[in-house]
Amino acid sequence: MIKTTKYKNGTVSFSDTGKGRVVVLLHGFLGSHQIWKSTIQNLSKSFRVIAIDLPGHGETDCFGYVHTTELLAKTVKAVMDSLRLKKYVIVGHSMGGYAALAFADLYPDNLKGMCLFHSSAYADSDDKKKDRTRSIKVVKANHQIYTTEVIKNLFASKNFKYLKNEIAFAQDIAASVSKRSIIASLEGMKDRPNRDIILGMAHYPIMMVIGELDNVLPYDQLLEQSELIKEKHLLYLEHDGHMGFLESPEKSQRALKKFLRVCFK
Repeated sequence: MIKTTKYKNGTVSFSDTGKGRVVVLLHGFLGSHQIWKSTIQNLSKSFRVIAIDLPGHGETDCFGYVHTTELLAKTVKAVMDSLRLKKYVIVGHSMGGYAALAFADLYPDNLKGMCLFHSSAYADSDDKKKDRTRSIKVVKANHQIYTTEVIKNLFASKNFKYLKNEIAFAQDIAASVSKRSIIASLEGMKDRPNRDIILGMAHYPIMMVIGELDNVLPYDQLLEQSELIKEKHLLYLEHDGHMGFLESPEKSQRALKKFLRVCFK
């Protein structure tokens, strides 16, 4: 069921499916709640699943020229407060993981657990910041070509021939994101702080999903981060890139369900 709530001077859209303990799904850059379609269908058999369109994505409004990770976190909190929900697990994919970490920074008492799905607690390196600045110039020139290429790069190249439908599905969702929203997200990700301290201080379980063939986040760097976590859960996808929930959906869903049961036991 699609619902909306107000935040600042705009509208935030989200889906609300299933009953029981609550899990929040946050999509990545150029995604929407729809990217989680298969995951929602699976998890909602056992949990209440809230999947949010982050600012400038899906049906949620754009909130200015820079979408900081703190803004994303506050948007998520606005949704959860509108539903009067106090305790939940957040699963964040890529940029959604940056939002989850910002949420953990701002509202630690609301979390029962957190899953970083192909995401990092580290800030952008200087080289990565330069890449984002270059990307902004490309987006200003032709954002449709940019989104098509970015989405393809998120999948492991060896999986292209098996996952044509999944790649097209993700590209269709990305095509609906406006030029202004893409730039606002790139600016926000570029300026986000290091939040690796949260991995070591968290009093709840944290799961990291890592793709060995990830073109965006090197797997060895993510494995290094995972060593900081007190109550660590790890899903290592040796055949996947940055989109494990589409590249290996059944394996991802099984691991997520197992992790959620630990968080809510």
